[in-house]
Amino acid sequence: MATQESIYTLRRIRQKYVQEKGLLYAQQALAAALVGGAILLKWKFEIPVLAIVALSIVLGAVIYFVFALSQVMKTTLRQVARHLNRNYPQLEDSTELLLQPQEELNLLQRLQQQKVIQALQAIHPEKEKVFSLSSTYTRAALGLALVISAGILYLPAAPLKAFSAPKEVKVTFPDAPETDTDTAASIQKIEITVTPPAYTAKQAYRAEQPNIRVEEGATVNWHVTTNKPATKLQLVLNDASSYLNFKKTNKSYSLSQSFTAPTLYHINLNGQKSAYYTIEIIPDEVPAIRVDKPKQYTEILFGDPQRVVLQGQLSDDYGIRDANLIATVAKGSGEAVKFSEAKLDLGINFSNRQRSHQLNKAIDLQKLGMTYGDELYFYIQAWDNHRGYTRSEIYLVQIEDTTIVEAAFDMSMGVNPVPEYFRSQRQIIIDTEKLIAEQKNLTQAVFEERSNTIGIDQKLLRLRYGKFLGEEAESGIGPGGGIPEGEKGHEEHSADDGHNHQEFENQSSPEALLDPYMHKHDQEGEATIFDPEVKTKLQGSLAQMWEAELRLRTNRPKEALPFEYKALRLLKEVQQSTRAYVAKTGFEAPPLKEPELRLTGELDKITPPSDKSTIKEEERLPNTRAALQWLEHQKQNRRYSQTDAQLLERAGQELAKQALATPGRYLHAMQDLRTLIADMNSQKPLCQPCLLTVERAWQELLPLARQTAQKQASVRSRLSREYMERLNR
Repeated sequence: MATQESIYTLRRIRQKYVQEKGLLYAQQALAAALVGGAILLKWKFEIPVLAIVALSIVLGAVIYFVFALSQVMKTTLRQVARHLNRNYPQLEDSTELLLQPQEELNLLQRLQQQKVIQALQAIHPEKEKVFSLSSTYTRAALGLALVISAGILYLPAAPLKAFSAPKEVKVTFPDAPETDTDTAASIQKIEITVTPPAYTAKQAYRAEQPNIRVEEGATVNWHVTTNKPATKLQLVLNDASSYLNFKKTNKSYSLSQSFTAPTLYHINLNGQKSAYYTIEIIPDEVPAIRVDKPKQYTEILFGDPQRVVLQGQLSDDYGIRDANLIATVAKGSGEAVKFSEAKLDLGINFSNRQRSHQLNKAIDLQKLGMTYGDELYFYIQAWDNHRGYTRSEIYLVQIEDTTIVEAAFDMSMGVNPVPEYFRSQRQIIIDTEKLIAEQKNLTQAVFEERSNTIGIDQKLLRLRYGKFLGEEAESGIGPGGGIPEGEKGHEEHSADDGHNHQEFENQSSPEALLDPYMHKHDQEGEATIFDPEVKTKLQGSLAQMWEAELRLRTNRPKEALPFEYKALRLLKEVQQSTRAYVAKTGFEAPPLKEPELRLTGELDKITPPSDKSTIKEEERLPNTRAALQWLEHQKQNRRYSQTDAQLLERAGQELAKQALATPGRYLHAMQDLRTLIADMNSQKPLCQPCLLTVERAWQELLPLARQTAQKQASVRSRLSREYMERLNR
């Protein structure tokens, strides 16, 4: 038993050693990873060399930590025992005896093992640090890495542009003749400078390749130097659809052009056309507005501060020029409502051209002239440095109207925050279903308050509809009053339930028979303009509202829901019954003599239509189809003529129109097409890989062929029929 405890002590020492060593290696790896992460966070992938170095540092730190930790995990208990022998002389270099079974030890070794066990229990090495891991240098390296990382993040990015010197822009001419450079004009040097528009606040930079990606509205300047004066030097856009002439200054030529849409271009030097290159546009995004507080609808209750805290964020890709808040205050109700609009400053300085601004503004409602019952509608609008404009959604803030609470019922009762024009029977059903769904997440007090509030709304709606029946008070409205026969059910009644049973017993009396035809002025419920049937349905709807209100006031919304649905259905029936319908009039076809003409087979009086019209579908990409046919013949005889070059030129124009949408997809095919045309003009063998690339691009342009029904060939033998069936599976 003592041996097992000693082994358990060695394991705890090993575990503590692995944890300390792992933490040491983690700090070392973190120090290196911080430097690499700071480089990536500062310059991202704008400078490829720095990006590769940063990724290498981070990856090396991860590999180092994983490898070092795996080596530490290989530490055995025998190594721990040797370490204890070196640190504690009282163990007499015999700690390894604890790892051997007693059956394999002789008498002397067993005695020595018992002595080591007693010594190990006396010193308790698992409770103290028996190994020294120097972490001073590690902590110093970690602190130095934090300082370097902070310095990199605050270091301006402009000085590092010197490390990424622009490469020489090379433009190739596939159709250039093989002549001496001393006799033919050629381009010695070309420089492409991009000047971003003013709204980006960027400085001009040089492009490293002829395929460039510029900001919307940027100006691109080409500066070309030739060995000899050129008779014609043009920049052709969209495959000869338009071109621009270079301006000559001494021995060089220059051209500037602004671009707002993507395009393809090539350079025409004395009739020699270069390969196709692309100009892609980086669009200017509109400002983004995010509002965290307040919510879409906010109600300020009685006693709360009459202010709203606005929190959120404004962001744009190149900075925001201006932003403000438009507030509209609505005072009054009904037809007497008045509106006033105000423009509020957000308290943000937009002169520093930051890309992101935090919103934090308190709106004082009293300064806007608001009081109880008023509503505030506001939204935020923002402009960027270019032409971008955006606005947020409209937010509503309402101050609780305490005067309505005092006039209608007790001050302790709540008010539904939904505006009055939304308080219909359908809205009461929606509120009840919402309360039932959220009951599990509400406290009992909140649940009872919301149920009572919905009951109050049901009461207000019942009184509003009761005015149509001449009810100026709540008398005469009770459970079961005015419910149609189809809605009453089979409830049992007693003599003291409050119902007038004598009225139903005397329905056969002369007075009861004359009631529908008498005009009574001074009785409650008779001064209406409705028909008796409509009035009965309306009374039934009020009775259902009464039952729903009873259950809502007693905190039973689930039981009130069926009565609310019945009230809504009766109200809809009242609305339909008050509408007038007019029968539609139109042409009525004469009846067919079906028994006389059916299945007689007489078709002499039936003449087929004689008018025929043929609609010929316009063929798409005719030159591309013709070029594909030429390619099929080319694979067989490998011959071409000068007219074939013109066919490829026309097919290339169709390819260039499609390439404007996705320049990078067909750029390689257009360059190979230019190589093929150059080979034809110089009577050279055609480039076979170029033929495959151009054919694949043209085939992608063609629309899919329509599937037509094919007549299945008749198969006579049983074996062939079974073979065809297996193929069609």
